[in-house]
Amino acid sequence: MALIDLQNIFKTYVMGSTQINALDGLNCTIDKGEYVALMGPSGSGKSTLMNVIGCLDSPTSGIYLLNGKDVSGMSDDALASVRNVEIGFVFQSFNLLPRTSALENVALPLVYAGIGKKERMERAQIVLQKVGLGDRGNHKPNELSGGQRQRVAIARALINNPSIVLADEPTGNLDSKSSYEIIQLFKEIHEEGNTVVMVTHEEDIATHAKRTIRIIDGKLATQLSVT
Repeated sequence: MALIDLQNIFKTYVMGSTQINALDGLNCTIDKGEYVALMGPSGSGKSTLMNVIGCLDSPTSGIYLLNGKDVSGMSDDALASVRNVEIGFVFQSFNLLPRTSALENVALPLVYAGIGKKERMERAQIVLQKVGLGDRGNHKPNELSGGQRQRVAIARALINNPSIVLADEPTGNLDSKSSYEIIQLFKEIHEEGNTVVMVTHEEDIATHAKRTIRIIDGKLATQLSVT
């Protein structure tokens, strides 16, 4: 069974008298344990697709099965619950709380999950160790480099053991050395059995994925698998 199963997905925006299909009858499946890059030119629909996959937005029509559960018609509250359990997000801009330590930033999703403080901090420390920042837990984001901040964001994405790690241009704000280190970290995360879906416009970043899906005009254009 596919982890992500998108069936005839439309996302339609109405602007005045004009109707725009950001996603235009898109069909796509991603299996558990895959490492997939989503690519497409600006305005192709890849960001809309990422929002649908990440349950940040609902399709106008079509069916989205996530882990066998139909999430396409869920309420915002139900989608929020699914997001917190199923999906770990990594954003280009890190999205860390500036006045909060790395450890507390990583532990944040566990607050919403109702986990007690002692267990939150213990689990956050383990995940920070995993991304190579075990000695930086008390540092605030402005005391860390860009690459280190992205590692904190990745640790936060992993803290709930999500079904999917969804990364949106995760190297977009990093220098080439930090970008390479972050991509190596995603490779390790995938090799440990995690499903990784990465949105990128950089061809060299996409080559690290095992499959590249290209979106054009809201439709799946091509797929390339690496053996």
